[in-house]
Amino acid sequence: MKKNAWLFSRTLGVTFVMLFIALTCNAQTQTPSDTDLIKQTALDYIDGWYEGNAERMQRALHPELAKRIVRTDDRGRYSLGQMGAMTLVEYTRMGGGKDTPKEKQQKDVTVLDIFGNAASAKVIASDWVDYLQLAKWNGRWVIVNVLWELKPKTK
Repeated sequence: MKKNAWLFSRTLGVTFVMLFIALTCNAQTQTPSDTDLIKQTALDYIDGWYEGNAERMQRALHPELAKRIVRTDDRGRYSLGQMGAMTLVEYTRMGGGKDTPKEKQQKDVTVLDIFGNAASAKVIASDWVDYLQLAKWNGRWVIVNVLWELKPKTK
């Protein structure tokens, strides 16, 4: 009986050591999580804008991106302003947000939800808020849709 108890405790101890080693090795070789990758895509988007870095912006976008804003005119009529990926990349290349002083370059990123190959995130920027819809496309996260709204002007 004592021999069986000793053998059991020895086997259990070896199992725990092996499990600890496996978990430690796995922790050192982990790849970034989807949350981290989505945040990086959102930062490529907003930092690319502030830096005027068209390559960084383009990396963040799906080629068929739709970026939209609901506008109202002086009569209260609604319209939908929109641009595609290439227009946004070109605006970025022309300097985009480079005029925004560093101290005003807000870039708060929140991943709101992830489900399979779809995700949503929010970017609070200096003068606007973007709601991003992302897709895992060819193994990487890209922005497919953006709905944005300007912040109210401070008086």
